[in-house]
Amino acid sequence: MAESAETRRRRAEKRAGARRIGLGLLGLAIFIGIWKAAYVFNWAPRGTLPDPFEIPAALVREWRSGHLLPAIGSSLIHYVWGLGAGTAAGFLVGLLAASSRAFDDLHYMLARVLRPIPPLAWVVFAIAWFHVSHAGAAFVISIGVFWVNYFATAAGVANVDPRYYELARAFGHGGFISRVLTITLPGAAPGILSGMRTGVGQAWMTLIAAELLGVPGMGQQMNSAAGVGAYDAVVVYMLAISLIYSISDGLFALVEKQVLRWRP
Repeated sequence: MAESAETRRRRAEKRAGARRIGLGLLGLAIFIGIWKAAYVFNWAPRGTLPDPFEIPAALVREWRSGHLLPAIGSSLIHYVWGLGAGTAAGFLVGLLAASSRAFDDLHYMLARVLRPIPPLAWVVFAIAWFHVSHAGAAFVISIGVFWVNYFATAAGVANVDPRYYELARAFGHGGFISRVLTITLPGAAPGILSGMRTGVGQAWMTLIAAELLGVPGMGQQMNSAAGVGAYDAVVVYMLAISLIYSISDGLFALVEKQVLRWRP
């Protein structure tokens, strides 16, 4: 009995998935091999590159020391607040910028002045206003996330086909709020969600840099460990960041898939 086209497609997808996983594991093994060679042959200054095979033992030490989980919890506090504030603000301002010509004209010069300033340049003011605290770290994180979502939202809204607005007006949806809810947001959703997903990763990069200046969290623990030459502990926190990011990105991908399930 001949296989159906659907069965062949699923079988091909399984083979492609297995191949991807296999090659991914091979790439990871090659990376660890290069890392081990760099350690053995001292390609980096002696003592600054840990043995990759000693990382599990370093993880156990950090866990038993009682530093790992509190550091993760502390980082997550200002991560969530900064990500939430920056995402909401970037979305709202980007939506207004692309939907209202008057608002865009009003703020575009200010945006061009502020955009090139990196988030870490605001650390000085974050410390002055909020001292070394979760609020200060969240403030710095929110700035980096804001610009990602601002441009993604503005671009997504600007790319909505104008013919949809004409059709909406023909059916009595000419008001601003009605137009935004029925046309703008559904049409711009792929771009907006892509920006939000990028912001999930951007927030981690800004967070760790902000914590190096003293805000409690994984960045501070990395800085302390590096100060005493415990570079294996630094790698432990780097891997913890990678794991948390992978989980958060995966969860967001599931949400994105549900929101955009109407797409073919």
